[in-house]
Amino acid sequence: MNLLLAATPMLLIVVMLLLRQSSTRAAAIGLIAAVAVAVWRFGLDASTSLDALGAWWPLVVEVLLIIAGGVAFAEAGRRTGAQGITASWLRGSLGTGVAPVLAIVHGATPFAESLTGFGIGAIIAVPLLIALGFTSRKAVTIGLLGLCAVPWGSLGPGTLVAAELGGVDYQQLGVVSALYSLPVFIGVGIAAALLTAEPGKRVAGVIAACGSGSLLCAGVLGANLLIGTPAAGAIGALLTLLVHLALSRARGVRIQAPLGLGRALVPYEVLLGGVVAMSILVRLLGAQETLLRYLASPAVWLFIATAVALIGHRSHTRPTAAYTLHTWTHVGPATAMFLIFGIVMAVSGMSTAVANALASLGDGYLFALPFVGALGGFLTGSNTGANAMFASTQASAAHLIGADPLLAMGAHNVSAALLIMAAPARVELAARLSPEPPPRGPIMRFLLLVDLGVVAVIALALVSLQYLATG
Repeated sequence: MNLLLAATPMLLIVVMLLLRQSSTRAAAIGLIAAVAVAVWRFGLDASTSLDALGAWWPLVVEVLLIIAGGVAFAEAGRRTGAQGITASWLRGSLGTGVAPVLAIVHGATPFAESLTGFGIGAIIAVPLLIALGFTSRKAVTIGLLGLCAVPWGSLGPGTLVAAELGGVDYQQLGVVSALYSLPVFIGVGIAAALLTAEPGKRVAGVIAACGSGSLLCAGVLGANLLIGTPAAGAIGALLTLLVHLALSRARGVRIQAPLGLGRALVPYEVLLGGVVAMSILVRLLGAQETLLRYLASPAVWLFIATAVALIGHRSHTRPTAAYTLHTWTHVGPATAMFLIFGIVMAVSGMSTAVANALASLGDGYLFALPFVGALGGFLTGSNTGANAMFASTQASAAHLIGADPLLAMGAHNVSAALLIMAAPARVELAARLSPEPPPRGPIMRFLLLVDLGVVAVIALALVSLQYLATG
């Protein structure tokens, strides 16, 4: 009986999302049900609730500020023309063929998504691809394939949530997520290459995709190890993009900087430079567990970079703030409720009850674990939302079957992030960016085919790594 009641709030959320209800409504009903069950059957009392509030409110506030800052930064870039100038420069610098497609999938799109999140990478990629001469269907599909570094999207709040609810170290989770992302980066690259390579050049395109995906993985992994998780996706994608631009120039493409490019790039430099510099400083001071760590938080630097972007554009300040508030009211409350839902499930023991049932599957559940994460990403369209829903339960189940929690949470995190590119909301957003919006069904089916194939590889990797770890 306790198992059925503990699982009911999660099932309610899944059913409501499948019925195309809003994330806010689904999260609210799931949270109300979770609190009711936690108090009624699992003994959640006022004392435990207050302790949980004291322990978790900084995470909730930081995540909500990162979301608001990401929206503000993206909107400021759009209104001031910085995004347009940067996109125009990339369009003229990448050349033709498979190479520019890989530069967008592994460079431009994940870079933009890592700094801002919320599908902004696709918003930049789809018009670029259409300008390069691709059909609407191909442009939308490839643009969505570029949402491959979502664990670091908007400077990593989703991975932060997975680390906190899963009980693992944030930076270590970033490192493990980077390793699991190798098949993701290579898989989406191969899919993009096969979509765009001319007959007779597909083998070369696949080889180039493997090289480009491996380069992105190396960059993200290195940045996670040397600097920290929040900026790792942006740094890895930027390095990959720079290598592609250098290769483009070596092929004879003339790279010219349009008027205003330097000014357009300043906010990105402030954002990335601020997070990196403060992350290094906090680490050198050994202050990762003190309040000084918030100096390196994306929540701080997203707002600073937005202010820099609006210098000289005062007329855009009020509209940017209004848009940010409007968008945040649609995204923020749902995110907060998903987070609180996950916390209630964890502190009340409901996650443990569900995990006990999952653990009864034994080692077989280890293979299924990434697919559960993938389901969360597909349904919520948010890595943060998927991790808030399932991270604590997945971590508990992994612990009960004797699996390494870090390996398990890495597989969960990457799989949840991957399926976001196929989520109905993301497909709809990308399709609407095309002058002639293509049918959504074929695009979603193609992305699901690619994504589920990659998730299967991640599941096999998790089982293999766990076997090696236990001898």
